[in-house]
Amino acid sequence: MKTLQKSGGFAALYMAISHLIGIVIFLVILDYLSITDPAQKVALNVDKQMVIFSTNLLMYVFFGFFLIVLSLALYDRLKSGAPAIMQVATAIGIIWAGSLIASGMVANAGLATVVSIYAKDPAQAALTWQGIESVANGLGNANGEILGGLWVLLVSLAALRAGGLPKGLNILGLSVGAVGIITIIPALNALTGVFGLGQIIWFVWLGITLLRNSPSRAA
Repeated sequence: MKTLQKSGGFAALYMAISHLIGIVIFLVILDYLSITDPAQKVALNVDKQMVIFSTNLLMYVFFGFFLIVLSLALYDRLKSGAPAIMQVATAIGIIWAGSLIASGMVANAGLATVVSIYAKDPAQAALTWQGIESVANGLGNANGEILGGLWVLLVSLAALRAGGLPKGLNILGLSVGAVGIITIIPALNALTGVFGLGQIIWFVWLGITLLRNSPSRAA
């Protein structure tokens, strides 16, 4: 159990760091969201292919695998105090992980396809990328963080009942999870940024807790 808890702690810290790096690269360095013209967007993907490929691995594919480790560590830690909630939460966490891994894989596979098309027909490459990006975004929960929000909320609720994590962390998790869930509403989708930043803080606090405290001490 101790080894699994330590692994979960490292996984949580990785997830916080990778998410923060992804935000900096996509939103600050590449300014990806401000580009709405398909031709400009596909040109950026071709020009920054390795940066985007690596970032997709970091914040989607690898993130998903670490999420599985963290989900199992939290299940092991909290199952005795809230077994039913943790069963549901763990199932959702693994589904979310699979969705994120698929999103990153689709985006990177599509990126390779678009790069090969772009050299011959930039307009066709732009149309192709629009379709690929829609699928990748859907798998990556860009249209609403329902999976991530529900997972954080259920884990936090289970921890409140089981007493396996600090109370302040659980209250933060309930708030962050609730924000993630309501982003599924189109008018509130802009709150995904709030969810992402809140989740980074939650991951850091959770990772430190798992690395430093046993379940009994945290309670």
